[in-house]
Amino acid sequence: MSLDVRSGAFALEDIPVEYTGDGRNISPPLQWTPGPQGTKSYALIMDDPDSPRGTWVHWVLWNIRDPGLPTQVPCQPQVNTTFGRVSQGRNSYGRIGYSGPCQPVGTHRYFFKLYALDIELDLGPDATKADLLAAMDTHVLDHGEMMVTHSRARARAARQTPIQERVARPSER
Repeated sequence: MSLDVRSGAFALEDIPVEYTGDGRNISPPLQWTPGPQGTKSYALIMDDPDSPRGTWVHWVLWNIRDPGLPTQVPCQPQVNTTFGRVSQGRNSYGRIGYSGPCQPVGTHRYFFKLYALDIELDLGPDATKADLLAAMDTHVLDHGEMMVTHSRARARAARQTPIQERVARPSER
């Protein structure tokens, strides 16, 4: 595992509220180190192994040609981005594209799993994580991942902090 996956939007391990179901629910910007010689495309899966229903898939992409994705990739099967054209499949919500963290309780881990492939894949817009994994099975040259966490309680507390600070100031009582 040598691909270094990162995001300039994450200062810490916590995914910012903007990229969750409690915020704008937009996909975060991602960057990664280039794959080894022979890399023709990349595939990305974002999932939550802590879901009580089993691993919950938040994002499935393939045929990414450059080492990065911009913020707010539109939720469409084929998307032209500043980094080139990408294909997206169905997540566990049954939607095409990104759906951010929105777990009911607790703190969950979210993994952005990246794969450097020696081919471009021929998958339809209804492709799922299982379809993607099967299609790329013998074509992975390298991989990497980034893990972030999200807690709805922490997200709510962060949104309320300015109000709490105002109420707590003795000069305002």
